[in-house]
Amino acid sequence: MHDSTQGTTPPVQRTFVTPGVAIALLDPEGTVVAWSRAAERLVGHRAVEVVSRSADALLANSDDRAKLSGFAGHGSVQDAWSGVVTLRHQDGREVGVRLSMSPLSGAEGRTQWMAAANDNVTLPPWAADADTSASLPPPSPFPSRQTTGVVIRDTDLHCIWVNDTQGTMDGVPLTQRIGRTLAEAAPGTDADTLEEQMRHVLESGVPALNVEYRAFLLTQAREERTLAASFFRLDDARGCALGVCIMSVDVTDRRRARERLAILGEAGRRIGTTLDVMRTGQELADMSVPLLADYVSVDLAESVPLGEEPLAHISPQGGRIPAFRRAGVASIHSGAPESLFARGEPVYVPPDSPFTSVLRSGKSHFEPVLDASPGTWLDQFDTARVAKVREHGMRSLMVIPVQARGTVLGVAVFVRAQGRAPFEEDDLLLAEELVSRAALSLDNARRYTRERAAALALQRYLLPHNASAGAAAEVAWRYLPADSHHGVGGDWFDVIPLSGARVALVVGDVVGHGIKAAATMGQLRAAVRTLADLDMPPDELLAHLDQQVIRLAEAAAESRDEAISTMAATCLYAVYDPVTRSCAMARAGHPPPAIIDPHGGVTFLDTPSGAPLGLGGVPFETTTRVLPEGSVLAMYTDGLIEARDDDLDAGMNRLSTVLGRYDLPLDDLCATTVDALSTQRPRDDVTLLLARTHSLSPGQIASWRLVGTPTAAGCARALATRQLQDWGLPHLIEPTKLIVTELITNAIRHAVNGEDSAIGLRLIRHTVLTCEVCDASQSHPRVRHPQATDENGRGLHLVTELSHRWGTRDIPNGKLIWSEQQLSPDR
Repeated sequence: MHDSTQGTTPPVQRTFVTPGVAIALLDPEGTVVAWSRAAERLVGHRAVEVVSRSADALLANSDDRAKLSGFAGHGSVQDAWSGVVTLRHQDGREVGVRLSMSPLSGAEGRTQWMAAANDNVTLPPWAADADTSASLPPPSPFPSRQTTGVVIRDTDLHCIWVNDTQGTMDGVPLTQRIGRTLAEAAPGTDADTLEEQMRHVLESGVPALNVEYRAFLLTQAREERTLAASFFRLDDARGCALGVCIMSVDVTDRRRARERLAILGEAGRRIGTTLDVMRTGQELADMSVPLLADYVSVDLAESVPLGEEPLAHISPQGGRIPAFRRAGVASIHSGAPESLFARGEPVYVPPDSPFTSVLRSGKSHFEPVLDASPGTWLDQFDTARVAKVREHGMRSLMVIPVQARGTVLGVAVFVRAQGRAPFEEDDLLLAEELVSRAALSLDNARRYTRERAAALALQRYLLPHNASAGAAAEVAWRYLPADSHHGVGGDWFDVIPLSGARVALVVGDVVGHGIKAAATMGQLRAAVRTLADLDMPPDELLAHLDQQVIRLAEAAAESRDEAISTMAATCLYAVYDPVTRSCAMARAGHPPPAIIDPHGGVTFLDTPSGAPLGLGGVPFETTTRVLPEGSVLAMYTDGLIEARDDDLDAGMNRLSTVLGRYDLPLDDLCATTVDALSTQRPRDDVTLLLARTHSLSPGQIASWRLVGTPTAAGCARALATRQLQDWGLPHLIEPTKLIVTELITNAIRHAVNGEDSAIGLRLIRHTVLTCEVCDASQSHPRVRHPQATDENGRGLHLVTELSHRWGTRDIPNGKLIWSEQQLSPDR
């Protein structure tokens, strides 16, 4: 024993000896030769009053004396007896006890008896096979064999009496024990510590209870056993120490159970710490060596690390089972020389082997003694594997299926080499429990890998791939998904070209992670694009988007999808106009944008934060800023500025510092910023969108103000023709004249103030040619489907045919109709 400990007896443990056990030593005639202090406390008699006297005097009635006399007359050293008797206390009262008699052997074949009495209802377990037929009432049931060893030692700690059970437990034969100290008879059992404990009991008279130590059976190759010993002093007639009684019980099973519980508890902390399949496999191997085995390998079906569905039943294909991949390997030897395959390499096994049968049946293969001789199943392996088995002395094998939720994920192999006891049934149960726990972690990791891959694929499909802001700005972006433990989030961004060379920039974040968050993100991104095409102000767009989130949440609630019914999101929406260099923006619970001026100064715009989308009833507010040409607008999600130990303000300060490197190209600045602020694996998605603003030169814009008279259309055609000639776009003159004529005529026809109304005409040359006509009317034109006899209603059909796209939008004090044409004649 490496550590001697004392403890108290749990109520369910009947094998522990309690301090209330009264012990006396009797000679073959029933005379008391030694007395314990517990016996004195039980019946009130001191040692001087009972030693050298017959034990019959302590019995209260004749029936009990007859039973004891009959046993003494017919019993032998192989017999034990137990029963319920009544003792006479010194004060005259009767004490009901359970009395147990155990035979002891000494030198030269002499015998004595140890009597143990307890006023508790439970007898000491070493009295298991005692003759209880004469006991009234019948005693409680006991184990089927003696389980307590008894040794009596003199004051010099030499063994003078011992029962047969002690020899069975520690393997020390009677001839080797009698007359010797523990250190002399069994030098490998922590003799020095135990003998020190005996001396203390002899000196103090205070019992020492349940001291655990380890013994190695000499009759079997160092089979280790754990015993718990209790020490009681025995006194002679004068009350002086006569010797010490040691009562031992085998607690090997309990110690093993305790160790297995400790292993399982440790496994809960060490296995499945991540959602990485390969790492979990390695954690299982590392956990099992050397606690359970000398060598462990974990092989998983190749589909498992990819997150794909494993095979419910595995059958041979072309003479071999499907390929597996080694996920974990561990050995007591450095570098795991027992393994033919390194971690991550494919592993192949023949169809006729225990490994295949385990995969087919889902049941473990247990081979406590591995037969490596020719003619066994090992011959099915290649010579290299057989050589490994023999070279490293692999002597005991367990092959455990890694299975969860009815599917087989792979196999775990446990091996012990020579020099260590072979596996036992308890080891198999422990290994199956370890693998079962790891299998759940592996299956969770596999399922997560599959969902994460699907979410990433969905998100990357939905996010823009070749976003362009046209002439309005240069854009760069970075998206970094959350780490594998937290899952893909619902970040999104978009760059949406608008009419008049404007561009809409949007960054949003759906609360939550996983494929549902990604799907919700896709719905909101589509909604933003639809609303952006309506050319509404940012605050109105967010209000409509807020209602859309509420409708999505209500629909999810109706379908009882609790994961979506609590939907919420944040969003920042901005519209930049390169003609006026104005940027209008509104946000819904989103972090504020940052502006980097052309000199490198960084400021965060103090715009109203608004409430997150999905709350409803909270108004949003648009803020407009004029940006110097060359400014950089930075829009991001909170994953970029969040840190485990800092608040958002600290993260914004770090962002400000990194964004100050204005001299970098925009794409490099974007990459540098994300890399600098995401040194650790992010717990949330990280999105950064940068836009360096441009402005259109006066030579790219031509505008006129016309009076709504019948001649306005002709004037507009002439102005447009001259401007297109100046811009070198003669191929666009004729279609533009038709478009201008229709739009001006439509404005005059629906003018609010008749012919006195003012009409605006503007041509913008940027990536396309934009033609805009505005008036004071709030009535928007609609495409009609005229009959063959109708004289009107065909103008907008003509505009549709001549334009790349066209539309309308509200402006202060009226509306604006616009049309775009491609600049290249072949487009």
